[in-house]
Amino acid sequence: AGQKSAMFVHAQSFEDLTAEEEVGREAELDKSGECTEELKVMVGEKTIEEQHNNDISSESTTKEEDVSSEAWRSHRKHVFVLSEAGKPIYTRYGTEEALSSTMGVMMALVSFVEAEKNIIRSIHADGCKVVFLAKSPLVLVGVSRTCQSDKELLRELQYIYYQIVSLLTLTQLNNIFQHKQNYDLRRLLAGSEYLTDNLLHRLDRDPGLLLSAVTCLPLASSARDVVSSSLQAAKAKNLVFSILLAGDRLVTLVRKKDQFLHHIDLHLVFNLVGSSSSFREGEGWTPICLPKFNTAGFFHAHISYLEPASQLCLILVSTDREDFFNMSDCKQRFMERLSKRSAYQALKEALKCPSYSVEQVGIPELRHFLYKSKSSGLYTSPEFPAVYQSDKEQERLMGLYQDLHSNLHHPTRPLRSFYRCSETENLLAWV
Repeated sequence: AGQKSAMFVHAQSFEDLTAEEEVGREAELDKSGECTEELKVMVGEKTIEEQHNNDISSESTTKEEDVSSEAWRSHRKHVFVLSEAGKPIYTRYGTEEALSSTMGVMMALVSFVEAEKNIIRSIHADGCKVVFLAKSPLVLVGVSRTCQSDKELLRELQYIYYQIVSLLTLTQLNNIFQHKQNYDLRRLLAGSEYLTDNLLHRLDRDPGLLLSAVTCLPLASSARDVVSSSLQAAKAKNLVFSILLAGDRLVTLVRKKDQFLHHIDLHLVFNLVGSSSSFREGEGWTPICLPKFNTAGFFHAHISYLEPASQLCLILVSTDREDFFNMSDCKQRFMERLSKRSAYQALKEALKCPSYSVEQVGIPELRHFLYKSKSSGLYTSPEFPAVYQSDKEQERLMGLYQDLHSNLHHPTRPLRSFYRCSETENLLAWV
């Protein structure tokens, strides 16, 4: 983007990476030294948000782990992605090269069962669950020592599958392996592993992914109406979705008539924004496939924060790859309208107190809860009290919620309510 005020962040799509003119484009980039500082390739940057720095840095360390060590084996949950030819694509811990023989065995198990006209779904042995998800041309495997059910682990593998599709589109993924069955997909996904790492981190911590819901920033309905109408007024021909986020909370979502955004697609957008701090440096423009909306092609997302230090992030999703400046103009019109109607100040005030304590609910001895409204697809939850402040305790609490959810939504004997008394908590789930 030829403006100093705009940062053009471009993630290369499959066509960009495999076009015949690739060498010529590289030469052109070398010549255009003036634009080098403004052009950043998103997938190659170390752009994890500051609040996740410690977690991601520790995960990057585990990438170097010896896969034959006890430390590698002791991880509570592993995730592997491979092609139908047995080529390694992704592993959460260790390196793909070191695990190539292990993934080959996994593929052999899948192929052996398929040869008998059957499908392998899971293996249970020695307190460990191994869950398989075959999504041609990929195979995803989860190995877990948690209390999660097969269904819960399968749901998490589906999220990882959709994350990969969002980077390439299913059409391009199929084309790649139709032309070359043993293609090494890591060549195209190189540098984007942090997105999958961060998504797995969110699956362990974010109740929204468990509940298939999102949570909203607490805001007076009158102020939210003003924000929504301001976003609706900043429209353009090819603009499909306008999303305003406050950190991990939704402020408002405006869509074209008869177009709907699935919660999985919304979570993938949350993950993209939350995984990359580069969007704070200017106005980002990146291709993104929304797999539950359309697996065949890319949308193009204009992503920018209303202020560099603000948590408010605006995502404008367009169908036109050349629409960057139109989307930038939409943002400016939204900002002007927001300021004129004094709604911006209301948003800033709401950000000062984005959550609430469990004591405010007024139920004695209640420690924590999750509540989802089925009709709206939204959930609410108080901030963690002192007893759940540590990362270890928050993971344990999330494990308890996952166990309750698994019992309620059991595939053969679903329950309307479930109560359990443990040494540390009394647990109740109710549908």
